Amino acid sequence: MIRVGIFGVTGYAGYELARWLQRHPKASLVWAVSESAAGKRLAEVVPGPLDLTLLAANQVDWQTVDVIFTGLPHGVAAKTVAEARQNGVKAIDLSADLRLDSSAAYTRWYDHTHPHPELLNAPYGLPELNRAALVDVPAIANPGCYPTSVLLGLAPLLEQGWWQTGQTIIINAASGVSGAGRAPKQHLHFVEAHENYSPYNIGHTHRHVGEIEQELSKLANAAVNTIFAPHLLPTQRGILSTIYVPIQPELDLDQIHALYRERYANEPFVNVLDQGQLASLAHVVHTNDCAIGLTLAQPGMLIVTSAIDNLLKGASGQAIQNMNIMFGLPETTGLR
Repeated sequence: MIRVGIFGVTGYAGYELARWLQRHPKASLVWAVSESAAGKRLAEVVPGPLDLTLLAANQVDWQTVDVIFTGLPHGVAAKTVAEARQNGVKAIDLSADLRLDSSAAYTRWYDHTHPHPELLNAPYGLPELNRAALVDVPAIANPGCYPTSVLLGLAPLLEQGWWQTGQTIIINAASGVSGAGRAPKQHLHFVEAHENYSPYNIGHTHRHVGEIEQELSKLANAAVNTIFAPHLLPTQRGILSTIYVPIQPELDLDQIHALYRERYANEPFVNVLDQGQLASLAHVVHTNDCAIGLTLAQPGMLIVTSAIDNLLKGASGQAIQNMNIMFGLPETTGLR
């Protein structure tokens, strides 16, 4: 059994991790940390069937676990991962602290100095694009939720060179309210969010832009520029990204659809929909799946719809998928 510890278990992603790990046949949740609720039972803080006593970070016994998951704020997570590594424990980080390739990029997008830049060599944990790099490594950078939907939606095109190099890709994406975290904020109150649909941080300002453009540029082997327009959906969970991408004008939908079907044929968590179908939240919520729909709007312009559950394929489900690969298990273990 893989012995697991969770930091930040009372957040939405952390709790989802705990729920799914409880039914994982090859993993055991040994302890969970919540600084704000240390000493309480988890069921007191988050109503439900999970009942274990929460610890403070200084109470953990590193020798009792093989791997930790860090569902902590950026800046804090890196310090915890560094401590885990010093104690010989593997780590899968759900924050942004390990995702960017340089400390300069991190400072640009997160407005402070990276506390442990030596950790930035951790592999990027999107298995469908980077599986070989995730086996038996000391740490993995779990991707962001928006980037997961965008990268899976665009990877086949960029890998094949069918994108019009140098043209801007426009990403219109919407996330359920849980994507903003559990801390109370005015715009997330029921009266503010219910029956509303609002953009935020549009253009080139959202922190995920750095991660998205970094990884898209690797796929394309060329600089990729995006316009990213995130929106808040009045739903609990789910992300739908609608992506407008200039492609080679001679391509038709049959060619593009065949490329996507071939690229993802052996991927258990990616579903390329039939022609004429558009991805929706209903395809993916409460699963670790990504659904992709393809529409040729006009010659030279493809619209990709890509849907995931932000708490699963966008966070904790993908983290478990990464754990499975890290420890040599079939990656669907505990997720199907």
